[in-house]
Amino acid sequence: MIHLLLDTNIVLWLAQDNPRADSIKPMLLIEENKVFISVVSWWEIAIKIKNGKLKTNINELYAFAQKYDFSELPLTGDCLKAYLDLPNIHKDPFDHILLAQALTFPMRFITSDSLLADYSSLVMVI
Repeated sequence: MIHLLLDTNIVLWLAQDNPRADSIKPMLLIEENKVFISVVSWWEIAIKIKNGKLKTNINELYAFAQKYDFSELPLTGDCLKAYLDLPNIHKDPFDHILLAQALTFPMRFITSDSLLADYSSLVMVI
């Protein structure tokens, strides 16, 4: 079984059926794989909706995640400790925390941000 954590933009691409996410769809549909969306991604999406930077319906996103049986990944104290240990290669705090979660649990982190690949072999860039 492979555990996969989706970056926030990957969640949005999948929900919007954006072709940029097509390359990972087969991996997500393998029954043995377990796919996670972090509570941090839900938080980032909510912030962007509230400040007008993102036009989407969070209830529809939750329904999408439930339809495909994606699990919610919590943020733990161990994740925050891992976050503090990360070097500042990348400046986005949401990406840092998501990466820290992937390293803590551990699981593959699927992102489109190639800078994150410098942190760990667990990062999969699409």
